Amino acid sequence: MKRVTRMLPALVALLAATACAAESVPVPRAQAAPATTQAAAPLAAAVAAPAKKVKLGIADITPMGEKTEKVGVGFPIIVTFDRDVKDKAAVEALLEVEPEEPVEGAWRWVSKRKVIYRTKTYWKPYQKVLFTARLSELPGNTAAKNVSRRFAVGAKNISVVDTRKHSMKVYRNGKLAKKIPISAGKGGLIRNGVDVYLTTSGTHLTMGKKAVETMTSSWMGVTDPKDPRYYKEEIPWAVRISDSGEYVHQSAGYYQYLGRSNQSHGCVRATPAGAKWFYTIAQRGDVVKITGTKRKLQWNNGWSYWQLNWTQWKKGSALKS
Repeated sequence: MKRVTRMLPALVALLAATACAAESVPVPRAQAAPATTQAAAPLAAAVAAPAKKVKLGIADITPMGEKTEKVGVGFPIIVTFDRDVKDKAAVEALLEVEPEEPVEGAWRWVSKRKVIYRTKTYWKPYQKVLFTARLSELPGNTAAKNVSRRFAVGAKNISVVDTRKHSMKVYRNGKLAKKIPISAGKGGLIRNGVDVYLTTSGTHLTMGKKAVETMTSSWMGVTDPKDPRYYKEEIPWAVRISDSGEYVHQSAGYYQYLGRSNQSHGCVRATPAGAKWFYTIAQRGDVVKITGTKRKLQWNNGWSYWQLNWTQWKKGSALKS
């Protein structure tokens, strides 16, 4: 079954950063030139028409193709155009998503150049999804090339983090695969009315991972090594779950708190064995549900699009129906 869909406004600025922050987040249509003649020439010579210009193209597509990565069941399709889109409805109508296992989905515009596709329910695991942008059919854009990319959905990984019980349960394809003792954000640092030391509660998606991630205190303006609040640490098995600096990662010591109390700056700290195992299975777009804190995850903090219900999500489409 084909799904053809769209999106609306600009992406809201991201929330205050969490303490676990990493160191390193239509032109007028070309007209053919008129034919001209030379008086002295025996035959009229037509001047060649200039090449047609591309009015709109694609700068980036997320995720990568089926031969590069497998993605989780919550993954979004993120399309970034190479310039501002003036007629969002016309462009959205030319975007197709064709999963092998049909599911309802819709586009949502988050800026003048970026549109995101999300499904109503999670993708079925172990299937291929074909995305096609028929941009050559956009009026005045016939010089553009149509773009296709096929994605591969992997295992259904859904993790549930209970910050009150200090545990993380990881389900693979519906079965409990591992229970990992954790320590979440301790709270206590208020910025603009937000306790940025608290882990955000809500449905996160994994966005990427590093075997070793450098985490520093620069996110809160502390860069002087003499400052008692300063830190710069190399953290193993880091899986990112938000733009505000939250990760699931190996605890840098402090193992006595795992499974007992929340002592982090907002990240989900895990045991060395648990963190390494989670890192190994993690795919971009895996679901991580966190409960138990008073800090709510905002829908535009990273890939947290499942924070909007289906009715809210569809309001971001440029299509009327």
